[in-house]
Amino acid sequence: MRIQQLEYATAVARFGSFRRAAENLHISQPALSENVRRLERELGVEILDRRRSGATVGEHGRELLPHMLAVIEAADNLKRAADDSRALSRTVRVGTVTAATVPLLAPTIHAFRDTHASTQVEILSAQQTAIHRALLEGSMDLGLVNYLEGDDMPTEFESTELLRGHPVVCMRPDDDLASSATVRTADLWEQPLIAMRAGYVMHRYVTRLLDGREPTPSYSADGAEMGKLMVAEGLGVTVLPDYSVDGDPLCTAGLVTHRRIAGDDTPVRLLMVARDLPTLPPTLRALQTSLLAKARDYRPGTARSTSAG
Repeated sequence: MRIQQLEYATAVARFGSFRRAAENLHISQPALSENVRRLERELGVEILDRRRSGATVGEHGRELLPHMLAVIEAADNLKRAADDSRALSRTVRVGTVTAATVPLLAPTIHAFRDTHASTQVEILSAQQTAIHRALLEGSMDLGLVNYLEGDDMPTEFESTELLRGHPVVCMRPDDDLASSATVRTADLWEQPLIAMRAGYVMHRYVTRLLDGREPTPSYSADGAEMGKLMVAEGLGVTVLPDYSVDGDPLCTAGLVTHRRIAGDDTPVRLLMVARDLPTLPPTLRALQTSLLAKARDYRPGTARSTSAG
């Protein structure tokens, strides 16, 4: 028994004629009639009463027709679910504030590529609120966002802590600040500051650290990666989570280093957030598992390249 045979028999019942059903299904009438006959022989009953004036559903057919339609509907639902699953598995969209690109995200994608070569991972840089909104809308599948200790966790998402660190001052190795083990808050007033743009957690942290005042001159950067590049160019210093700087190619190349802030133990956490769905596409679940594995391997202060597998 094939689903197609059930579709043919129900089509004849609906149109009341083998001819009209064949025209609608775009097959020959003999082929349609033969398929319905095979179904009836397999079931051991006549589904249709054949007359010169057309075809009607017989006594046995009236009993079987609801079950036939239910099987067809179930098959259609299965096909739609498979199509949706394939569509979700082809591309996984990850929104990130870029803070964990080097120690976590880049090596995870490198390893993920080896086992899911046909899956495209799309990385989208955005602020925390934009990532939350995109997750709710379904335009992103996964988010990587920073939270300060005491921040309210989003209740509409499933949240998992990946990394925990502390704010550090990112600077060039030849900067006077690099000669000390820590940087005092007062020292930041003497340096051009590259602050994260409003809307980023580190912008809120620095504003609180400096009591709402801004050093002069100061710059604004849209994300950690741009901030580090501006530091490497000698434009000033920036404040980022330590896990955003550890292992960065700019560090291994000797262009950027970092120091803890004296007397400040504020924790910064990187969370993986996603919609709380009853089932997850296999590729999205695999990427989450890979991120968790890389997070467990992370050790603060350990330099690693983005090609780590």
